[in-house]
Amino acid sequence: MGFSGYYVVGRSERPLAEQDALVGVRVNLALYQQRPDGWQIWQHPSEPDIGDMGALARSMGSPVLFGFVMDSACVAVEAAAPQSGSWYACLARETMAGYLDANGMVVDDLFLPAEDAAQRATEWAAEAGTTPAAGLLREVLCANRPTPLAEELFFRFLGGLGIPGLPE
Repeated sequence: MGFSGYYVVGRSERPLAEQDALVGVRVNLALYQQRPDGWQIWQHPSEPDIGDMGALARSMGSPVLFGFVMDSACVAVEAAAPQSGSWYACLARETMAGYLDANGMVVDDLFLPAEDAAQRATEWAAEAGTTPAAGLLREVLCANRPTPLAEELFFRFLGGLGIPGLPE
């Protein structure tokens, strides 16, 4: 069995866990990585209702995102920015389709198509003040399966967003 849980990513001078929008899950949030320019990655070990990404982005005044990893097999990404709003994407689409099919759902009903997600990710990065790698974003978003772990795809996605200190 692989990792299942959330990554919460944002840039702030104070710990993300202290944000009011995360009060309901604060007790189980743990700092996973501190990155240059105030970027933080926090981890939550379960499948809670982690909160409203839009509210978190508005209260922080900067873009944020969640990555919900499902048994190291696929990742549901929810991103939000104060100006451009929220959007949803998935990593390892074919694997995600298998999870959703078991519940009578379809990937395209819940997540943006890969090309549209890449465009929204580029806009998110611009609002965050980073320099995205558009080709890498498209590559990661078009991947059908994890290689070998979905967490690795997620961290490559963050690198594609231009978050400093992460592989591109």
